Formats: sequence, structure tokens, C-alpha cells
Amino acid sequence: QVACIEVVEAYVERIKEVNPLINAVVKDRFEEALQEARQVDKLLSEGPGDDCLEEKFPLLGVPITVKEAFSVYGMPNTSGLVNRRNVIATSDATVVSRLKQAGAIPLGVTNCSELCMWYESSNRIYGRTNNPYDLQRIVGGSSGGEGSVLAAACSVIGVGSDIGGSIRMPAFFNGVFGHKPTTGVVPNDGQFPNAHGVRTSYLCTGPMCRYAEDLEPVLRVMAGPGVSKLKLNEKVSLKKIKFHCMDHDGGSIFVSPVDKEILQAQKKVVEHLESDLGVEVQHVAIHKMKYSFQIWSAMMSSKDSEGQEAQRFTDLLGDHGKPVWPLWELMKWLVGMSSHTLPAIALGLTEKLVNLNLSGKTKLVSMGKSLQEEMEALLGPDGVLLYPSHPTIAPKHHSPICMPFNFAYTAIFNVLGLPVTQCPLGLGSEGLPLGIQLVAAAYNDHLTLAVARYLEKAFGGWVLPGEV
Repeated sequence: QVACIEVVEAYVERIKEVNPLINAVVKDRFEEALQEARQVDKLLSEGPGDDCLEEKFPLLGVPITVKEAFSVYGMPNTSGLVNRRNVIATSDATVVSRLKQAGAIPLGVTNCSELCMWYESSNRIYGRTNNPYDLQRIVGGSSGGEGSVLAAACSVIGVGSDIGGSIRMPAFFNGVFGHKPTTGVVPNDGQFPNAHGVRTSYLCTGPMCRYAEDLEPVLRVMAGPGVSKLKLNEKVSLKKIKFHCMDHDGGSIFVSPVDKEILQAQKKVVEHLESDLGVEVQHVAIHKMKYSFQIWSAMMSSKDSEGQEAQRFTDLLGDHGKPVWPLWELMKWLVGMSSHTLPAIALGLTEKLVNLNLSGKTKLVSMGKSLQEEMEALLGPDGVLLYPSHPTIAPKHHSPICMPFNFAYTAIFNVLGLPVTQCPLGLGSEGLPLGIQLVAAAYNDHLTLAVARYLEKAFGGWVLPGEV
């Protein structure tokens, strides 16, 4: 109905209009994008029939944005680390290359937290990204720029990565959809930092979108040949899904209690499923979920099957240069002299503590393995678990430092290797997004995606900021 150049121009104008407020796009490629849009229009005017093009280029002319941690040719690839500020990507990450080959047009790269290891997207290179629903609130991390840019209607598709909730927290705080696929299907190549050792089993690359129906076609392109493992061609009968619901983690001492509004939203989902589909949602209490943060922490720092140690965060902070001493960086930070953010320094300090209690760590790793078996048995081939996305709605800037472990609600599913779709559920009393996580057994991504499409129709999905 409209020319590709018109679509790309509209998105470019939208970014120029709102980016000064949200600071989500940190480097644009507008000129190249407009040129690529003209080429798409030329192809359409002289090309073969629509069917042939649709098969070859399923995302032809679709504007996308990419988390800055992924390499996009000609764009910076710093992950917010000051000593990488001159790094420009000379190639595309595998998923970016696949999306481009499918016809997508990158508009630019978006902000993340320093080294992608914190849930507020702020760093010493690009500054802080703001939530489009309330500029005083966080966007989540580490794919926070993507969450913000999608919520503000500046992009159609976002490329995110997730090792502790980095797709799902920004999707939740910004009221959009995000999918963490089953581990090991979508390639992680071409992002910095990439996972090494045991963490390769926990890091996932996946799509973020305003509309639930867009997750699946983008996931197909991202997964490439591995897509068959995800059963996306299987028809899903919602009435045959065994739904389970867990209201909270059981009361971990490290994590805030779940907000009433989040619990109410989840209750409404349960009531709707039961009345509309005629299913019975089973309430479960999985005792080990109470130790989510400790399990994630222990598994993230454990050795892999070949005995290789997990990569140290302090080594990444130095980016293979001089080692970083967290205590010294803290002293420098107090007088405004450090090139690192406080969360990154704090993570460097706590990393040392985790390895002090080795016997406790071994117990937690084995608890994690046993929880994985328990989850797989509970969910089976046709189960979906409803679970809060986070204990609170989008907090104010800087406040995550007072509740640093709240990301445990998303992180536990990384070490369990399960697919999770984050689904928005409208806005709460303060005009901030509500949402829920939909979890299935490994390789049952098709189930959570189908439930997300269903809940979008029932609860309205994404709401344009400022519209209510």
C-alpha cells in the first residue's frame, strides 16, 4: 500500500522526534537505510511476482534496530565500555546478517548497560536511556534501548540478547513483546561480550517486537537452519495446553515482594483462560524457585564440562588490556574519576565473593540441575507456566542499585534453558506497563508464542505511550 521509502522515512522522522527524550538510538544509519529502501522499491517495481519475493525476503523493507552489543557493519560496538569507544564493527553479527538477507533494514544501534550485565541501560559513553511511559523510569537492561525504541514506535523489530533477563525485563518495563528462545538454537556470534565456557548454555539471542505475531517470523529468520527444533510449524490447540501458575518465588530474602498490581494482572489472566478456554489453571509452588538468585549466580560462575573456568567480569571490564581492580575503581568513582558505572564496579566486587564458598556453590549447582528436571517434568510436552516478569513495575532511575537481585525472576530461566515469552498486559494505575512471563519446556517455543498471540487479543498488547 505504501512505498518502502515512505515507511523508512516515517520511522526516521519518529526517531528524530522522540530520541532526544528517550536517548535509545545511540548511532543511526539513516542515509544508508534510505538508500536501501530505494533499492527495495526498485526491486518491487521490476521484480518477479509477490509470492517469489515473499519467500526469498520474508522481511523485505521492514525497519529494525539492533542492540549496540551486536556488530552491525560500520556501527560502533562498544557495549558501553569506555576503552572500546573507538571500536567500529567491520562485519555483521550472524543474526544481523540473516535479518539483512531476509530484507530487513537496520535504522541504527541502541543503548545497553555497561558490558550488558545490569538492568538499567546506562553507561559512560552514551549516558542513560529513559522509559517512554515516564522519563523518570528505567527501561531495563541490558537490551534497554531496544525496549524503549520499540515502545516509542521508532522501530518494528528489535534484536536483543538475554543471559539474566536482558530481553524480557526491557520488554516488560516498556510494554512490548520479547522472546528468549530455547538455548542453543539462535546463534550468539558477533556480540560483545559473547559467552564462554558454561555461559554459552545460558546466553540467548532473540526478537523483541510491539506485536506478538511478529515474534515468530523474526525468530524463524534468526534461527536459520536450527529453526526446525522449535516446532513452529506445529498447530497449537490452546484448550489442550496444561496451564500452571506461580504467583511469586516463595519469598526470597534477596528479592522484593511482587507488587499487588502485577499479581492482580496475573490473576486476570488466569480467570480469562479458565472462563474463555474452559481450562483449569493449576496453581503450583516450586520450593527451589526461592533460591533463584543463588542458583543463577552459582551456575553462571561454575566450570564447564571440560573444567574451563567461567570468564571473569573484571577481565571483560579491562577488555583484554590492563586488569581492573574493582576496589580501586570504587575509590575513583567516589571522586568522579572512574570510567566505569557503579553497577559494573559492584559486580566486579561481588564476583570475588561468590567463589569464596565453594561447597555452597556446588550444592546450588546441583539444586539448579534438580530444579531443571522438576520443571521439565511439570511442563512436559504441552505445559505453559505463568510467572511474574519482575517483582515491581518499571522502577525510577538509580533505584535498581537498592534492589540489585530482582532480576532473579527472569534469570532463573536462563540457567534452566527454557523458552520464555514476555507478554504485555496493558498499563497499571501509574500508566506503566504490566506483563507476564510464559514459560514452556525446552524446544516448545511454539506454545509460549501461541499463548502470547492469544493474550494480546484478550488484553490489548502494546499501548502507545501518552495515549491513555
